[in-house]
Amino acid sequence: MRVAFFTDSFHEINGVAHTSRNLDAFARRRKLPFLSVHAGPNTLLTRESTHQTLELARFSIGIPIDNGMSFDLFYGRHWGRTIQVMREFQPDVVHITGPSDVGMMGAFAAYHLGVPVLASWHTNLHEYAGTRLGSILSPFLGGEARGSVEKFAENKSLDLLSLYYKLGKLLLAPNEELRKMLEAKTKKPCYAMHRGVDRDLFNPLKRNRRHDKLILGFCGRLRPEKNVRLLAKIEEMLLAEGVTNYQFLVVGDGSEKEWLKQNIKSIELPGVLRGERLAEAYANMDVFLFPSWTDTFGNVILEALACGVPCIVTSGGGPKYLIEDEVSGLIATSDTKFVAAAAGIARYKEHRMRLREGALRSKFVQTWDDVFEELYRSYQQCASLSSLTPSAVLNKI
Repeated sequence: MRVAFFTDSFHEINGVAHTSRNLDAFARRRKLPFLSVHAGPNTLLTRESTHQTLELARFSIGIPIDNGMSFDLFYGRHWGRTIQVMREFQPDVVHITGPSDVGMMGAFAAYHLGVPVLASWHTNLHEYAGTRLGSILSPFLGGEARGSVEKFAENKSLDLLSLYYKLGKLLLAPNEELRKMLEAKTKKPCYAMHRGVDRDLFNPLKRNRRHDKLILGFCGRLRPEKNVRLLAKIEEMLLAEGVTNYQFLVVGDGSEKEWLKQNIKSIELPGVLRGERLAEAYANMDVFLFPSWTDTFGNVILEALACGVPCIVTSGGGPKYLIEDEVSGLIATSDTKFVAAAAGIARYKEHRMRLREGALRSKFVQTWDDVFEELYRSYQQCASLSSLTPSAVLNKI
């Protein structure tokens, strides 16, 4: 299969970019014909054996989306170059991710050339829209009114997202809830797409602590939708119950970093970590806390499990599908129960040790090769769903 991959995030620090880079690396290792199209600092086409990379620069001024990411309203200036590269590459399928400037370019190019589209859902942008709008309006609206505004923004955003994903012949979703939702909204077939872990990098042998403090960890973007302020509530309960030999290790960066620094007494904030330093940070944790209600999957949970770290997650979104409750971690059905679960696991070492054994045996920790071999089977199925035969596609190109 000749795959043209248009991803909305590649160089950034987030789950979409992490998955995209690993897919790119998989195609290189297997010497598969692969065209990777994404935003970069400069507009540049590079060719290496069967692999091609087309980086398309964004204007410095655009609609801000997240740390280091924006939507370039004038991205259409790259249309001619993109179509030329696509014609030369002759893809069998175009894979698009979220509705970014890059993703829309890929969808339009696929339609123009008659190439079938596979669309993968990675981020609950509709929930982010509601959460972030609510955060902006919190000084002006009470809880009930703010909740109504958040829900309205979420529903309208979901309607718009569904229109984008209808462009795909075949859809992929990171968890069962989203898979069913996308099928219902788009009337298109939708399959589950898992995520992988580098087992050589993330493993319990990276643990190198020299102290006996209880380490409660988090890794991810420090944004309102991650619900990281709940960590301060956990500290309050720990102190109220006489637990003092602890420390929060919060890896990542974002708008909530300063608030956490000011409101949690015992906290280490090393910023963004990569490679060996990140693996060591995970392995040195005693429990991994992930209080988000909006995440679709949670790559960081798999990395923590691979290091033998039990996880506490919420019952919202995709992370609950990665944890066996009371086996490899705990699933909390509310913020209050999340805080209680974290305090409980902090008090009882035997409980932590039992969950640690379960984390090490987790059935959800797969390699990236396993994940992408399944993805390529989806590419083949997507191409077979096209109304155009392969020869007709080539003639159109």
